[in-house]
Amino acid sequence: MKFISWNVNGLRAVQKKGFEDIFASLDADFFCLQETKLQEGQIDLSFPGYKSYWSYAEKKGYSGTAIYTKHEPLSVAHGPGDAFPDNEGRVVTLEYEKFFLVCVYTPNSQDGLKRLSYRMEWEDNFRKYLKGLSEKKHVIMCGDLNVAHEEIDLKNPATNHMNPGFTDEERGKMTELLSEGFVDSFRFLHPDEIGYSWWSYRAAARERNVGWRIDYFIVSEGAKKLIDEAYILPEIMGSDHCPVALELKL
Repeated sequence: MKFISWNVNGLRAVQKKGFEDIFASLDADFFCLQETKLQEGQIDLSFPGYKSYWSYAEKKGYSGTAIYTKHEPLSVAHGPGDAFPDNEGRVVTLEYEKFFLVCVYTPNSQDGLKRLSYRMEWEDNFRKYLKGLSEKKHVIMCGDLNVAHEEIDLKNPATNHMNPGFTDEERGKMTELLSEGFVDSFRFLHPDEIGYSWWSYRAAARERNVGWRIDYFIVSEGAKKLIDEAYILPEIMGSDHCPVALELKL
């Protein structure tokens, strides 16, 4: 099975940049989106053979997640569990016979780290949610996690230390997740490979490949043996992020 995850930075915007052709060419079983920036009914975008499931933010033009899938789920859930209300449309979870698929858009700590404390609370609750799912069956989690975990995951680690997405606190939460039964699929297969999934719009960062790897497929430990390939698709344009992919033997 093939999984794609992409922060589109506005689905209506990327639709004008060839999204439908990109979607068709990638031919994934599951196509997960973050930062759709939509309210319900604001777009009519369907694909033959796919159903779609959405989470919307209460704030217009903000956040939002979605999954297009060829496979009918057993159940659909929104948000990171009942204990942590999500009014920003950040999580969609589909349940299948052998696994849960979780699409997430992790909150950004923002300039001046003004939302870092909220981010830390989010991380703890989301990790608890994933661990609860993993006690039932495999978990496949993907999305924009808004953190470069290790220095290899961004071009300029020294000058970005303690900037949003590369604080000790955010990196520590990723380490905590990975130490509690989860695996970064790309880094598992490619321990020394440099690859980025996000570039600033400033200073021709993408042209110069001055980027960050902040988009991930994370799987529960038991699903590690199912990983066939994990890769990044930097040639695909339309957003400040590019898609990332995971292929599993399911």
